Amino acid sequence: MREETKGIIAMVATCTVWGLSGIYYKLLDHIPPIEILAHRTLWSCVFFALILLVQGRISVLVQTVRVRRSLLLIGFAALMISTNWFVFITSIQVGRAVEASLGYYIFPLVAVLLGAIAFGERLGRAQMVAVSLAVAAVVTLTIGLGVAPWIALILASSFGLYGLVKKGLPVGPVVSVTAEVLLLAPIALAILWWLHSDGQGAFGTSFRDSALLVFSGPLTAVPLVMFSYATKRIRLATVGLVQYLNPSLQFLVATLLFREVFSFWHAIAFVMIWTALAIYTTASLRQDRAARRAIIKS
Repeated sequence: MREETKGIIAMVATCTVWGLSGIYYKLLDHIPPIEILAHRTLWSCVFFALILLVQGRISVLVQTVRVRRSLLLIGFAALMISTNWFVFITSIQVGRAVEASLGYYIFPLVAVLLGAIAFGERLGRAQMVAVSLAVAAVVTLTIGLGVAPWIALILASSFGLYGLVKKGLPVGPVVSVTAEVLLLAPIALAILWWLHSDGQGAFGTSFRDSALLVFSGPLTAVPLVMFSYATKRIRLATVGLVQYLNPSLQFLVATLLFREVFSFWHAIAFVMIWTALAIYTTASLRQDRAARRAIIKS
């Protein structure tokens, strides 16, 4: 099997896990989101540390957190990813999974906008049209529902800022995420200690809940390892295209499985977002082909 084919399979598997993860969090909707987040952080830390230990890369982790600039970037990344996780878990519990999927649809366009602001990256005509359509979709949904889609906006912006910060880190995703959850682990332990001392902790009260909470570790770690594997073997344009599988599955789970309301205003906003993504993706694929032809000619 070709390396590119293996990469595509890994990417599809990763996005499938991410897209269906709402089902897992729905099974825990009787547990407060902050407790689920604390367990996800703690068990992810354990799982990632084991991966680095097996790979013999613990020293890389130690060297990374010793550098002040890296530590500050990792700290901000940890804040962004924990915010993203918390809001996503909460969206599933309060019946707003449709809005969460909208956030992950918007994310690529937010990333383009952040790149233009932070790095001065020029937006092409197609990118400007796509970003403008996304903004118009958010405005339309806000007017139609009478309230801004805050969950979608927070998920898209927090994940966008997370990706922006990760660009400045000289280490791979496994090492950086391990450092992030390592920084968050003391806070997670404090939250769990407080909950259990107050008699509210879910861990240990039933085998089912305890097993599901521990499972949050590999559920977080394994897709990220597969994502890292995939990005080394396939083109970024392919990565961007396959990533739409994640919010698409989230949307289907929300509407078909969770039976969430999908209003007329949601339909208009989603059509605008899908159109924006079609324009953005087509332009990205054309740029990728042009770059490959230029390389071949040179």
